Amino acid sequence: MNKIEEYINKSNSTDLKHSYMDACSNKDFYKYISSLPIEEDILMKYTSTLEECFDEYSNCKSCKSFNMCKNKVSGYCLTPEVEEKSLNFSYICCDKKAKIDEEEKYLQNIKYYDIPQEIRKASFKDLYNDDTARVPIMKYIKDFVKNYGKKDNLKGLYLHGSFGSGKTYLVAALLNDMAKKKVKCACVYYPEFLRDLKASFKTDYEEKFRYIKKVPLLLLDDIGAENVSNFSRDEILGPILQYRMEENLPTFFTSNLTLEELENNLAITSSGVDKLKAKRIVERIKQLTVPIELISKNRRS
Repeated sequence: MNKIEEYINKSNSTDLKHSYMDACSNKDFYKYISSLPIEEDILMKYTSTLEECFDEYSNCKSCKSFNMCKNKVSGYCLTPEVEEKSLNFSYICCDKKAKIDEEEKYLQNIKYYDIPQEIRKASFKDLYNDDTARVPIMKYIKDFVKNYGKKDNLKGLYLHGSFGSGKTYLVAALLNDMAKKKVKCACVYYPEFLRDLKASFKTDYEEKFRYIKKVPLLLLDDIGAENVSNFSRDEILGPILQYRMEENLPTFFTSNLTLEELENNLAITSSGVDKLKAKRIVERIKQLTVPIELISKNRRS
């Protein structure tokens, strides 16, 4: 090694030491790195990274919630680890992030199609309990949860009634709860699902259609709000309901229409009026569900 190289190495070593000593003037930082069972000459090589670790560690100590995380990778803390006299760094999940991940495990068991975020998080603990109109629905839900997997031929719910009364939230809370029990579920905003399905003929049409038809628990939200066509009624809705009726798969519906109004609505398409086909659809819904009306104040206003 020539003198120039020796000088550069010596200068670098001096700079590393100065940086390290400056960092150690912070007593809290010094206490933090002193807990690492490794020699100082190795620590000196990683001063800047150790300072970053300390900053993130300090952020975690003062953090009150996951949403207030100040670290580079939200929910994770850059942390030094000693392995065989060497220093490695990795991102460790914080307790708050770990808790959220645990609480959201159920999302692996439920699919949402064009469902608002508020509904995706629907929970029994957040339900309004000041409305006597909900008593029959809550009794139904309690019985369903108790009997699911124990009794055959459990019926779903045809929940109809006033706009904004919380129909979708109630059923979504039930399906979210069942997803937490590892039951596969799907919540589908029906009008948009039909549009999406029609647009996916050349891609994943069969996959989407088959999943909705066969998923153990299904919510068709806002049925009756779609543009009725022979295709949507006879090629989509009819086969879904027929399969689920034959396989005893609980199916849930929300609607602003009574079953009689829904039948009238399904009868009319651009091709004309077909009351018989509409009646067949509604008869299948009746076989699949318990109809309950919910008339309540608009919770959205």
